Amino acid sequence: MFRLPRGVMAIRKRADARRNEETLLEAAAAAFVTAGVDVPVRDIATRAGVGVGTIYRHFPTRADLIVAVYRHQVEACAAAGPALLAESAGPHAALAQWVNMFVDFLVTKHGLAEALQSDDAAFRSLHAYFLDRLVPVCAQLLAAAAAAGEIVTDVEAFALLRGVGNLCIGAGNDPRYDARRLVALVVAGLGVR
Repeated sequence: MFRLPRGVMAIRKRADARRNEETLLEAAAAAFVTAGVDVPVRDIATRAGVGVGTIYRHFPTRADLIVAVYRHQVEACAAAGPALLAESAGPHAALAQWVNMFVDFLVTKHGLAEALQSDDAAFRSLHAYFLDRLVPVCAQLLAAAAAAGEIVTDVEAFALLRGVGNLCIGAGNDPRYDARRLVALVVAGLGVR
């Protein structure tokens, strides 16, 4: 019988484990969007097609799962910036698409704000992590758009992200309020006149 060398098996297991974790994170993120961060773990397990025990093997506590989903989405948003810059018609278009992605990230965090305010140590570093990863990406997009002459040059990344964040507060609470439209107006307003 053919056996794979021990190192190859470990690599294969790690790849399988990464795929399983990715599936769990995507399922949890989708469940958080529809039901908030307090969604029952069994609902996440069902959505991922796994048993509840599998979730607890990867994420021993709900806080661990929330933090992992949050970090995973921050990383996806951070990685999207340079990709959009390379693929878009121009830097301002890349910035607009990235800000839309950032808005999606913000408005789908039902219950996360409350969780972040809790005393749970797992949540303490998330805000700094968020800023450390996303402010430089936004700054890169702003600098590229300014260098191309597509936007005004005096916009700081932190200020833009904070303003967008403030526009997104309560976006799901009132159907008359369209945060996406207001954010789109802000991004369009960055354009050189």
